[in-house]
Amino acid sequence: MNDRSILITGCSSGLGHDAAHGLKARGWRVFATCRREADCARLRAEGLESFVLDYASTESIDSALARVLDATGGTLDALYNNGAFALPGAVEDLPRDALRAIYETNLFGVHELTTRVIPVMRAQGHGRIIQCSSVLGLVPMRWRGAYSSTKFALEGLTDALRIEMRDTPLHIITIEPGPVTSKIRENSIPHFERWIDWEGSARAGQYRESLLKRLYESSGPDRFELPASAVTAKLVHALESPRPRPRYYITTPTYLMGLARRLLPTRALDWLIAKG
Repeated sequence: MNDRSILITGCSSGLGHDAAHGLKARGWRVFATCRREADCARLRAEGLESFVLDYASTESIDSALARVLDATGGTLDALYNNGAFALPGAVEDLPRDALRAIYETNLFGVHELTTRVIPVMRAQGHGRIIQCSSVLGLVPMRWRGAYSSTKFALEGLTDALRIEMRDTPLHIITIEPGPVTSKIRENSIPHFERWIDWEGSARAGQYRESLLKRLYESSGPDRFELPASAVTAKLVHALESPRPRPRYYITTPTYLMGLARRLLPTRALDWLIAKG
């Protein structure tokens, strides 16, 4: 185990931070990347190998992967594409450039890094690529259309890749958390403030009564919320099991929505989701 290496994105907090420390404690060599150097410096002070990887920049992706391969002598056992951000707002209020920005990080950057890693894993004859999706990659929810659409797209791209990789020794795995303790809501506020003209929206009243309260007023943990360690536990199975599952659900809502999507007609599913 001491020789196994993993590159993890989005390690500044939440799922990525817990995964980086959890896997390091299990003997993995962890390359814990973040979008900002200040966060990387903090992780290095915590004893992790950390440097910048920004999904929105091809140069950053190439530089980070080159640094990993230089450190390992050209190998990488696993990639955990965890990094992403949320952009809350009604779909009708999303500018085109806002969608372009979230797709650059949540989908295009993930895809680019994945395609850079695949040749490395092909050459060494093994490897695991774990994509962090979401319950919102299974079903949508009000105010989360931008984020949900990136995860729906990631699900489709990953499913196709998994099927295509059946003739290789690579494992392609999807992890689907539901409500998990993280800073994704807090971190979404600057994106909301940059892109969403909520006061000029036909739904301004609904923003005041619903989304703004959720964003700016602390109401404690969500119902069914689990700690980030719950995701790390499933990640460990995905990485270390001789026969990993293609898909891992995490939290009760993910199991329920996965089942509901398969069993309920569209109108009934819409009603259930709208009830919250």
